[in-house]
Amino acid sequence: MLKPSEFFIQHIGQEMETSLSPVLNWLKPTILAVEKGKLVLQHKVRKEMTNPMGILHGGITSAIIDDAIGATLFAYDEPHYYVTINLVVDYFAAAKEGDLIIAETIMVKKGRQIANVSCEVWNENRTRLIAKGYSNLLRTERRKPEESTDHK
Repeated sequence: MLKPSEFFIQHIGQEMETSLSPVLNWLKPTILAVEKGKLVLQHKVRKEMTNPMGILHGGITSAIIDDAIGATLFAYDEPHYYVTINLVVDYFAAAKEGDLIIAETIMVKKGRQIANVSCEVWNENRTRLIAKGYSNLLRTERRKPEESTDHK
C-alpha cells in the first residue's frame, strides 16, 4: 500500500500522467520536490494554455494554482478529501508558450476542518513572480481510497 505522499515522491523528476486528478494530468507538471505541506511543480506553457495574445491564460494560471494546492493537501496523507472554499489569485507577470514555470505551495495553516495553502508561480530561474494565490479548503467526510498504489 502506497501513501499519496510516497506516490508523489516516487514521481519526482517525472511528468505527471497518473494522478487521480484528470486536471493535474492535463497540466502535466514535473514534480521537483515533495515535503509534508509543500510541493514544487514545474510546468511547460503549451499552446493550448495560452490566450489570443500568446501568453499563459489567467484561467490556466488559476488551475495550476488550484490543482497544486489540492495536490499539496492530497500529499499530506490525510484520510479525507478537501474541497476548495475560495481561491484568490493575483497576477504579476506574463509567461509565454514554451516557458517553464515553477509552482511552489506551502501549507500556511491546517486546522481540523479548514486548511489554508498558498502557491507562488515563478519563471524558471525565479527572477519574476508570475502569480500568487491562496485557498481555504474544507475537509469533507469522503475518504480517500485505502489503496493508493494505482493512481490511474
